[in-house]
Amino acid sequence: MIKVALPKGRIADDTLEIFRKIFGLTFIFEDRKLILDEGDFRFFLVRNQDIPTYVTEGAADIGVVGLDVLEEHKVDVVRLLDMRVGNCKVCVGVRQDDTIDYTRPEIKIATKMPNIARNYFAQKAIALKIIKLYGSIELAPLVGLADAIVDVVETGTTMKQNGLKVAETIMQSSAHLIANKNSFIIKKDEILSLYHKIKAEISK
Repeated sequence: MIKVALPKGRIADDTLEIFRKIFGLTFIFEDRKLILDEGDFRFFLVRNQDIPTYVTEGAADIGVVGLDVLEEHKVDVVRLLDMRVGNCKVCVGVRQDDTIDYTRPEIKIATKMPNIARNYFAQKAIALKIIKLYGSIELAPLVGLADAIVDVVETGTTMKQNGLKVAETIMQSSAHLIANKNSFIIKKDEILSLYHKIKAEISK
């Protein structure tokens, strides 16, 4: 059995749809269930940010997780495939009537991705103060907590509705298939077989 960690929400739905097309099985979670056994697979539903932990610690053999999460945490896993789902980008956001003043001695950035933010502004040789938040990040510039935010953007609607705009794009992201290093050795044939089936399906 291959254990698969999936992030709750649309990426899990899109991934399970790929599995349905490949294997012709149901692959549907019952209401509020977090574990699904179907065929040769056991799926777990967890938070996107926790996927790397489940995979690196061996609780899951493989997982599907956003590239932004992989880049933020620099996890030691085998990166197998861009699943071409969950497309988004990591952006710098500011108030609609603002720009980023790079002449200031320090810029305050609110984000849940401090490493990505720090690396991006370090390339610009900008001194940064990171304000770590876990939700409602768009609020920070509006109340003077931060000069700008670094956050994941899908359509940009949430920013616009909260009086913000995308000032700069840091990176493009999508969901990637990853594997635990030990599992990739022990279950290499099964994982590679699944890899090739998924690759063929998403290439149609």
